[in-house]
Amino acid sequence: MFKIIKEFIEDAKNIKEKDPACKNIIEVIILYPGFHILVSYRLSHFLYKHKFYFLARLISQIGRFFTGIEIHPGAKIGKKLFIDHGMGVVIGETATIGDNCTIYHNVTLGGTGKDKFKRHPDIGNNVLIGAGAQILGPIKIGDNAKIGANATVLKDVPKNTTVVKFGKMISE
Repeated sequence: MFKIIKEFIEDAKNIKEKDPACKNIIEVIILYPGFHILVSYRLSHFLYKHKFYFLARLISQIGRFFTGIEIHPGAKIGKKLFIDHGMGVVIGETATIGDNCTIYHNVTLGGTGKDKFKRHPDIGNNVLIGAGAQILGPIKIGDNAKIGANATVLKDVPKNTTVVKFGKMISE
């Protein structure tokens, strides 16, 4: 139980550090939908791993109703995810997200409809995904990559690379 509370406090501190508009951790805990959905996700993911699929989906859908952020309970999310604003974010069942990532509003980590088992992207550590970006299919986004606003990404992105709207990759 203490481990879970410690993880939530770590999430709240991370959000406070990354959001210059945030005044304190209490504000994060009470007002931030990105924090609320992490609480919902971590509970639903625990239930999903223990094969309580219906209850896991129910909790995730309640979280979606209140936050506008949809995270499938089967997704795997590392530590310190910051979902800023969040409305319209969708994270699919087989998606993975590494540690210390930032996702802005209206981002989709989704499938293309062509794949059967692994359908969603793997996001590395320290990745920033701009507003409106669509990352689709079982692709890999390398560590420290940046995905620009409104980019549509259908192919692997190497680590330390920036991708902008017209599919152009810029190595740093």
